[in-house]
Amino acid sequence: MKKWLAIAGVVILVFAGGYLALSFYAVKFLQAQIQKMIGPGFTIEQVQVKATHLSIHGIRFEDPRTKKTFLGVEEMKIYPDLRSFLKKRLHIREWAILSPSFFFYRTRDGITIGPWVSIPKEEKSGEASHREVKKEKETIPIRIDRFRIEKGSIDFDDMKAGETPGQIRLRDIDLKLENIRYPSVSSQSPIELKGKIKGVAKSGEIFAKGWVDLASLDMEVLLKMGEVELKTFEPYYRKRVSAEIESGHMNMDATVTIKSQRINAPGHMELADLQIKEEGTVFYLPAKTLASLLKDKGNRVKVKFHVKGNMDDPRFDLQDAFLTQMAFSFAEVLGLPIKSVGAGESEGGAGLFEGLFKKREKKR
Repeated sequence: MKKWLAIAGVVILVFAGGYLALSFYAVKFLQAQIQKMIGPGFTIEQVQVKATHLSIHGIRFEDPRTKKTFLGVEEMKIYPDLRSFLKKRLHIREWAILSPSFFFYRTRDGITIGPWVSIPKEEKSGEASHREVKKEKETIPIRIDRFRIEKGSIDFDDMKAGETPGQIRLRDIDLKLENIRYPSVSSQSPIELKGKIKGVAKSGEIFAKGWVDLASLDMEVLLKMGEVELKTFEPYYRKRVSAEIESGHMNMDATVTIKSQRINAPGHMELADLQIKEEGTVFYLPAKTLASLLKDKGNRVKVKFHVKGNMDDPRFDLQDAFLTQMAFSFAEVLGLPIKSVGAGESEGGAGLFEGLFKKREKKR
C-alpha cells in the first residue's frame, strides 16, 4: 500500500504540470517515475489530463522473472485538490480504480506475492534500511478522502493450503475505503466490500463492513457470506475430511476483531444441502453415521464458532483453530456431545478432538 500511495504522489505531479497534457509525453514520464519505485514490468497505455481529474488507461504489471501478470487495470481516475500543493502536501478527494484484476499467490513457505511486491531480491546487510531512511526523507504527505474499486476481480492461488493448492476467485468486487493517510497515522478508516465468490456450479456472495487502522492493522469488521459452495474451500478442510463432500453451500456471519495481532472472531455458520459419500470420515466422524444424522435434519445444520488467538504466536494457526472450532460444534449439534476447548485459544485442538471421539467410540 505504501508504494501505491507514493505512486499517487507522482501521478498528481503529472496532473499539476499542465505541459504534460500531451498523452505521449505523460505516459513516458509517468511510466519512468513509477518504474523507479517498483522496478521493470510496469506499463501504461494512455494518460489523459482532464479538467477535474487524471485518467490513466491500460495499466499492467508483469513480474519480469516469473512472467506472471499481477495487475491489470482498465482505467484509473484520480481527483486531486490542487490547492493542497500550496500547503506542500497532496490531497486526493477520490481515487477510483475501474475494472481491475489482481493476482496473488502464497508459497508453501507462507510468503504472499502480489501486485505491489514481487519475489524479493537478496540485499546486502544495511542496504534495505538505508533505502528506507532515504524514502522517509523524500516522503510527501498524502491524504486520500476516498479510495474505491469498481467491478474488480481477485485470483488467489494458495500453495500452502495442502497437497492441492487452494484457488479463491472473487468477482464483481466493489470496495470503498476512506480516510487514508501517508505516512500512516493511527486512525479508523471506514471500509466496505461486496462481491462474489466463484464456485464450481454457482457463485456465492461476500460482504464486509467496518473499519481498519492502516498504521497498526487493527480492525473490526462484520463479515457475511451467502450460498458459498463448500467445494471452493476443499483444499483447506481436506486434512480433516477424508470423505467426499459432493455438494453443499454455507452461509456465515461473523464479527472479526483484530487488536495488537490478537484475533477475536465469534460467529455463526449454516451448512445447507449437504450431500456426503458414506466412505471415510468428516471431522473424525464416520461419514456413514454423519450422513444418517444429517438426513434427519434435512441435510442442513447450523453451528456456532468463536476463534481467538495471538497471530504473532508461531503455535497459533488460524486455519487449524477455525476447523477445530467447527469440528466441536458440528459434533455437538448432531447430538454427539463432546466437551469443547471452551473460551480459551485453540491450540492442538485437532488431536484433542480426535482423542475424545475415539474414547467415546470405544465406550460404545
